Amino acid sequence: MTRFTRLIRPAASLAALGVLTVSGALSATADEIQVPAAIKQAGKLQICSDISGPPLGYFDENGKPVGVEIDLGAELAKRLGVTASWNNTQFDGIIPALQAKHCDVIMSQLFDKPARREVVDFVDYMKASESILVAKGNPEGIKSLEDLSGKKIAVENGTTIQGLIDEQNKKFTAVGKPAAQVIVYPKDSDALQALQFKQVDAYGTTLESASYFITKAPDVFEVSGDPFAQMTVGAAFRKEDTALRDAFGAALASMQKDGAYLAILKQWKLEGDAYP
Repeated sequence: MTRFTRLIRPAASLAALGVLTVSGALSATADEIQVPAAIKQAGKLQICSDISGPPLGYFDENGKPVGVEIDLGAELAKRLGVTASWNNTQFDGIIPALQAKHCDVIMSQLFDKPARREVVDFVDYMKASESILVAKGNPEGIKSLEDLSGKKIAVENGTTIQGLIDEQNKKFTAVGKPAAQVIVYPKDSDALQALQFKQVDAYGTTLESASYFITKAPDVFEVSGDPFAQMTVGAAFRKEDTALRDAFGAALASMQKDGAYLAILKQWKLEGDAYP
């Protein structure tokens, strides 16, 4: 599938915005990482995540959280000398949960956007694209956002694809076309089920989740058209937690340096999403 070229921004401007690019300045080895005393004392890194979107994070048949972000989070916590503790949090409330100190960091395919940088700091660790999942054979002939006029499309509440469809609906309205009917669900799994049971015509999600669903049900679903709107995924921190942000970034840099980072992505067949 077509991947889109990421816009490269100068490291200095990113740092000023509270965004760390870990491939350059942060090159500390694991034993050099300065872990905040509060994290050391707690013995754990509490991570908020919406654990409902495979292959990023989901519960297996035994109720255990698994996925690429789960594995990354566990290894990152290990390099901080603690264990990862997962706080399953609905996506549309995940930043408020961080701000309310229900966790120390967010790892939940949270896109690094300018508006979000106003309230949290980021350490970027993956790339991701948006896509539209449809029934096998694409009976409605949907190939892009422009084909959604008058169609029903399922989305998870608070996601980027929801905003993109809202913007597309403004374009439809401006030229006198029927808007897409956006059906909002609290979880990705609920939105997928709506498509499976033909309650909607399409399901908007990330390419990563869509690809996973197709591997599990190749005769049921397919991705329509090319992926679009590639963005960078980051771990989010409270603005005041600069020491933890820097320690996390250093741990990630050490994973990238020794190959552990790419090994985890390859295990989940997501090496094409490697950052940077």
